[in-house]
Amino acid sequence: MLPAATLVHDAQQALLLVVVVSLPVLGVAAVVGLVTATLQAASQIQDPTLAHLPRLVAVAVALALLGPWMGHTIAAFAAPMFAVAH
Repeated sequence: MLPAATLVHDAQQALLLVVVVSLPVLGVAAVVGLVTATLQAASQIQDPTLAHLPRLVAVAVALALLGPWMGHTIAAFAAPMFAVAH
């Protein structure tokens, strides 16, 4: 049985990892959404498809580019966690 302090530390590290891994993709979505909203406001085109399609494409590209890094980071964290469990 692991001490409570170790479990709390591991939980904190896991939550920090979630933030670090998800932040780049969320940042891309936020920037593309802001640019799209600005262009829509300037051109007065209020088509809902134009609001979501660029963000969807940008997030898909960001996931394709950052996916290997995200997977490696999560795997590097998970390997010692599973090793301790046995």
